[in-house]
Amino acid sequence: MLMRHAKSDWDAVYASDHDRPLSGRGRESAVAMGIVLARAGMAPDLAITSSAVRARTTVELAAEAGSWTATIEVSPALYGTSPDAALDVASRSADGVDSLMLVGHEPTWSDLVHHLTGARVNVKTATVVGIELPGDTWRHVGDARGVLEFVLQPRMFAEGWDLT
Repeated sequence: MLMRHAKSDWDAVYASDHDRPLSGRGRESAVAMGIVLARAGMAPDLAITSSAVRARTTVELAAEAGSWTATIEVSPALYGTSPDAALDVASRSADGVDSLMLVGHEPTWSDLVHHLTGARVNVKTATVVGIELPGDTWRHVGDARGVLEFVLQPRMFAEGWDLT
């Protein structure tokens, strides 16, 4: 799975792009996506997040809201990265990890979806993209081609869903 960080707060005082926090709406979206993934039985086994504050906060809020048991790792390599570099991070995951989530940024995530599936997806804030990949090891994920399984956006669950 690929998850883009939730909406950031452009009005907040921060030292750098890396330190930009989430907005209130971003926090709500992260919580919603964590609950949605948990209820659908799709919480990851391992989540690797960019070191940017907005990405780390997104996955931490999602995991807490969804009561995920996933290990969360922080990788500075996912900040300002390329699709190939993101796949390199994924390739170091343990073979026992069935469901991996990378949390990061645009335009890399849209490019990575296209690289892995051929699909064109605009990965908006807090969107989660599920990709089914062949094989039982992450070592060769850079060479893998998969199938787009789902695209979940927070706005799909904004009204009429009890996410409490």
